[in-house]
Amino acid sequence: MKKKLFIFSNESISIEDNKYYCDNLDLKSTPEGLNKKFEVNLLGRKSLKKRSHEIKLKRIKVFTNIFSYLSEVKRATKNKDSKFLIISISPYTFLVSLFIKILGGKPIVYLRSDGFGEYKAILGKMGLLIYHFMFNITGTISNLISCRDYILRGKKGKLLSPSQLDSVWLRQPKNAEVKNFKLLYVGRLRVEKGIFALSELIRNKRDIALTIIGAEKGSSNKINQSNIKIFPTQSNKTKLIKHYDDHNIFVLPSFTEGHPMVLLEALARRRPVVIFEEIKHVIGDKKGIFVTKRNFLSFLGTLNNIKKNYKKIQKDMKKNKLPTNKEFIDKFIKIIDDFN
Repeated sequence: MKKKLFIFSNESISIEDNKYYCDNLDLKSTPEGLNKKFEVNLLGRKSLKKRSHEIKLKRIKVFTNIFSYLSEVKRATKNKDSKFLIISISPYTFLVSLFIKILGGKPIVYLRSDGFGEYKAILGKMGLLIYHFMFNITGTISNLISCRDYILRGKKGKLLSPSQLDSVWLRQPKNAEVKNFKLLYVGRLRVEKGIFALSELIRNKRDIALTIIGAEKGSSNKINQSNIKIFPTQSNKTKLIKHYDDHNIFVLPSFTEGHPMVLLEALARRRPVVIFEEIKHVIGDKKGIFVTKRNFLSFLGTLNNIKKNYKKIQKDMKKNKLPTNKEFIDKFIKIIDDFN
């Protein structure tokens, strides 16, 4: 008999025809993967907006306020021999971790990104103070898992490399030409993701085209430029891969990142990646990632360097050893099992 695993998330989940949807692919694929070993129960916040990815789990509950959420947390802790996994630290999940601890459990907290950087980008110094408070308390009462050692800030924890890659992603990519710069960004339209800063950087630059995949369905956006096309989050893997293959350079403009899976996707399709100085730590030993400064002269110079050496760069990228989703899930299961 499978052990129960309760997964608590701050992500928004919508319901349509008794099916559940989210925008963050990780919230779909990770619980589904863990469900092969555990009896996964997923809890999240209810969204009135239609989300993109169907979560194929039998046990999902969503809540409109923190009180009903915590009431369900209380019920969950009555299940003996259960495990409690919290995805990321937010005001919601911070309270969940406290509740689990008070009720006699010990939460496992999975840190997918650098909350310090994200809260600073959104709220400035006040954001740093808020996250510092939540992080220190949560880190003291929880078992931690992180995608990067620096995110743990010296606290004890296990390291895990997330990935969505499978055999389909790793198939031979389509050949690309670089007559013009056809840039691609896959991700959310949020301040901390740097996408608004990138749009300003290439404003009125007719020789640079940017496609954005990741707008929320039914929502308006603040970007209106002739050289930028914006599409909703893409839930179809084949269509998403085609977007990568139809462009020649991937851009990740984030001010903060932990272990960006879109970077792995771009490398799998052998599309050179441009990042900015704030997240140069994501490079590691990977080939095909280039760092630029946040000014147009530096950015254009980086693009031209890639264009000049495109074939050689792609040849070097073949040497990359990229983690797969199966490896990620197998290690995640082992880590959860090892925590008492």
